[in-house]
Order: sequence, then C-alpha cells, then structure tokens
Amino acid sequence: MKFTAEQIAGILDGEVIGNPNAEVHKLAKIEEGTEGSLTFLSNPKYQNYIYSTQATITIVNTSFEAEQPITTTLIKVEDAYQSFSKLLEYYNQVKLMKSGIEQPSVISENVTYGENLYLGSFCYVGKNVTIGNNVKIYPNTFIGDNVVIGDNCVFFAGVRIYSETEIGANCVIHSGSIIGSDGFGFAPLEDGTYSKIPQIGNVILEDNVEVGACTTIDRATLGSTIIRKGVKLDNQIQIAHNVEIGENTVIASQTGIAGSTKIGKNCLIGGQVGIVGHIVIGNGVRIQAQSGIGKSIADGETVQGTPAFNYGDFTKSYVHFRNLPKIVSDIEDLKKK
Repeated sequence: MKFTAEQIAGILDGEVIGNPNAEVHKLAKIEEGTEGSLTFLSNPKYQNYIYSTQATITIVNTSFEAEQPITTTLIKVEDAYQSFSKLLEYYNQVKLMKSGIEQPSVISENVTYGENLYLGSFCYVGKNVTIGNNVKIYPNTFIGDNVVIGDNCVFFAGVRIYSETEIGANCVIHSGSIIGSDGFGFAPLEDGTYSKIPQIGNVILEDNVEVGACTTIDRATLGSTIIRKGVKLDNQIQIAHNVEIGENTVIASQTGIAGSTKIGKNCLIGGQVGIVGHIVIGNGVRIQAQSGIGKSIADGETVQGTPAFNYGDFTKSYVHFRNLPKIVSDIEDLKKK
C-alpha cells in the first residue's frame, strides 16, 4: 500500500512542508529511515536524526523549525507521537480490511453472520453459530457449535473456539489460542487412577478483550469462566476453569491462574506469576514478575516474591538477603570473640 504526503496530512489534519506527492509504503524509526518510509519525531533527543534520515516523509510537531537543510518531506501536526499512533491504527485497519468467504471452508447449518465477514480458507464453523458485523476470521480457525461472536472481532490464523463460548464486540484473539478447552478436573479413585469430571460450563469474553498468541482459557466445570471488559492477556497464559478476571486487568506472559480464583479490576500482573486456586485478588493489585500467590490479596496491594508479600518489605528484605553471607560471617566472628 502506498500513501502520499497529501493523503497522510488529510488523515492527520496536518500541514505538508515539502513535496505533497511524496510516496511512502513502509514505516521506520527515524534513525533507520530509508527511501519510501514514513517516520516521526517527537522526542527532542532524536532531533539530530532528522537532518540525516533518508525517510521520505517525517511527522513532526508544529513547533519544529529546521536549523539545517533537510531532505525529508515534513507533515506538521499538533502532537507527532499521537498522530503517528493514529496512523498506525489506520494502517492496521486498512491491512485487515478483508471480506468474503474463501474456499475450502465449512459453514454448518443454522449459522448466521453479519456484514463484511471475512472467513479464511480451511476454517470450520459449527452449528448454530452467531457472528456479528465486520468480523475477520483468518485461515485454519475452528469455531465450535453454539458460539456467539460480537461485532468487529478479529481471530488470527489457527485460533480454536470451543462450543458454547460467548465473545463480545471488538475482541482480538491471536494465533494458536484456545478458548473453551476442558478445565483440569479429575477425581482420584481408590485404585490410584483418576476419573475425569465433565466440564460442561463455558467461557465468556466481554467487549474489548485481547488474547495473546498460544494462550489457553478453560471452560468452567459448571457456570462460566469470565474475562471482563477491557482485559488484555499476553502470550502463553493459562487461565483455569471458573476463573473470573475483572475489567481492564492486564496480565503478562507465562502466568498461570488456577481454578475458581477471582481477580479484581485494573490489576497489573507481571510475567511468570503463579496464582493458586480459590482465592480472591482485589481491585488495583500489582503483582511483580515471577511471584507466587498463595493467598488472597486486598485492594491496592503491591506484592512480590514466592510466597509473595508486600513489595516494600520485599525490597528491604532482599538487601539483607544479598548480604546474608557477610552477616553470617560477622556472627561467626562474634561467637569466636
């Protein structure tokens, strides 16, 4: 896709300084700009690069005044950083602007779908599925029976949505993720084997949820596993059966949450965190990376460590832990004296 400086200025409500017909077809950092690329300058620390960049077009703040000759065409806007972000969003929408049903694909009976559906090749859509408007489903995706999908959702290649799952509007699910697989439920028997407990609940994703690649969200044993509005999940996260995650909570990769735990809204959870089942984590909680959570946490707490405890206490304790060999040596010297 190619865009001219004039077209970009129109999208951003900016002013072109230079060649309005200059064309770009790719994006770049200002220090790595090459011919045909678009970049931006917002941080004064990078201002020197504007005089050497080979980028064809550069977005700058209206306050910018060149102090040396430049070759790049400028687009002046109120806020270069926000404008570049807006342009990235626009570019992404254009890139994803696909529609139609590719073959081979399977659409089972009693499926309903809205306008501008894109269904990539080798997709399977089960019985009684309802799909909203402007949904993009990329190749090799499986959607089970009785699934409900809201408007403006994007499922990238290789997503698996098990039966009965309910997905709200504006959700994004990245490649390899599995929504609605069986929860890990087994009952021990007297002979040492295990009997599988049927998992007959479902998963509910509310509006504006994003699920990273290769993340798994298990269906509930009974009832629902619920991911509330605005939750953002990184890659390779495991969410067990009957977990509930509150609005606008963000969780980094390789975190695992055991069954029936409830997590509040606006929490920030770092990578490689392990959370036991059947506990309650309050609103606004911050959990540092690689922490182990074995008990409930009150609203607004920040914790770290395994087992995790107050972050301030952890950092103070860590100072002593690092000095432990010296402390032991000092104690041994005192004993000798």
